[in-house]
Amino acid sequence: MPTIAIVIALLIIIALAAYATHLLLTLKRRTEANQQAQAERQAKAEERRQQILTDIRYIAAAMLEDRCELSEGVVRIGKLFDALSMSEQVASDFPNLFAHYAIIRDHPIMEARQALPKQQRMKFDFERMKSESELEQVILDEAKQIAEFKKPTTH
Repeated sequence: MPTIAIVIALLIIIALAAYATHLLLTLKRRTEANQQAQAERQAKAEERRQQILTDIRYIAAAMLEDRCELSEGVVRIGKLFDALSMSEQVASDFPNLFAHYAIIRDHPIMEARQALPKQQRMKFDFERMKSESELEQVILDEAKQIAEFKKPTTH
């Protein structure tokens, strides 16, 4: 006959094994839930990236069809590539667009522009127009490429 001490020891071992099993199952469920949540976040992020790339292609096409002014399109495309953290990656593919973007990216717009003294506005307009006149055709050539742009593969 087993003694009470052995029975108690077995009950403790069984209880500890059951608790360990419970902890392992809880850990497994949480790990699976975390992996699923991570996969969902990645899918949403990829969907957002694809939407931004679609927007970039749309803006480039609008520039080509004169539905969007050159500088406005350049700023929008530049900011969208910035949002994707792809500017450095694609700047060598579209050097003229990014050269113009570097000149006009910090120019104030809307109310901020109106608040500037007339001389300052004229200075910004001159910089923009000079860059546009020098780069317009090559930027439009790059816009043709951007209208068909596919996201480059990352390493």
